[in-house]
Amino acid sequence: MSSLPLPFSVIIPARLASTRLPNKPLADLGGKPMVVRVAERAAQSGAARVVVATDHASIVDACQQHGVQVSLTRGEHPSGTDRIAEVALALRLATNEVIVNVQGDEPLIDPALIAATAALISDTVPMATAAHAIHDFADVSNPNIVKVVLDKASRALYFSRATIPWHRDGYAQNSDNTQTPFLRHIGLYAYRNAFLQTYPRLQLAPIEQIEALEQLRVLWHGYPIAVHVTQTAPAAGVDTIEDLLRTQQFFK
Repeated sequence: MSSLPLPFSVIIPARLASTRLPNKPLADLGGKPMVVRVAERAAQSGAARVVVATDHASIVDACQQHGVQVSLTRGEHPSGTDRIAEVALALRLATNEVIVNVQGDEPLIDPALIAATAALISDTVPMATAAHAIHDFADVSNPNIVKVVLDKASRALYFSRATIPWHRDGYAQNSDNTQTPFLRHIGLYAYRNAFLQTYPRLQLAPIEQIEALEQLRVLWHGYPIAVHVTQTAPAAGVDTIEDLLRTQQFFK
């Protein structure tokens, strides 16, 4: 008999600074700030709590105006993972609680994807993420698209900006070989809280620095990462003004 999924919390890191889209968390989407829209989607996942983790008072004010729980963090965190670790500690969450890191620029994220990723955490798996099949072969060689390969238990073997797995015979024949199981990584992470508190203290990994992918630090130190493979590609996040205009049309 399988055990029931553990309760989970969603923490949404939201920095005000953005090089490509200034004040992005506060961008208007149908009368509400983007970060509030993200929190509303996350609340539909079945999370026990949804908390925004931010470095700026204006985001605190926006969340409070819309009834979203928010925590003001230190401003110098090197990553969103460090920021949510601070909030989980401040909230005194249990060490065995599951925490999902939902990015603050994902206002169209599927709540079911959040829940499915959280459900992969167990006593032996302290971290989980998600992926989907790549159907456009041009994406396979795009270094801006992160690929992941899995073992038979659907745990990550490696993440890379390179083309993995490399289909030796297919490429030799200049063929895209549609049977090769290319998977695109989705930047959604779940952690057991005890591991989330450990992660920021782990030594940086050489492969992490080469690929510029912080999840490789976890594999380098020998921790497993379970991967939920969804059948459909998630809606794109908001990184540019073009993304914002497209997303605003959804909320009209």
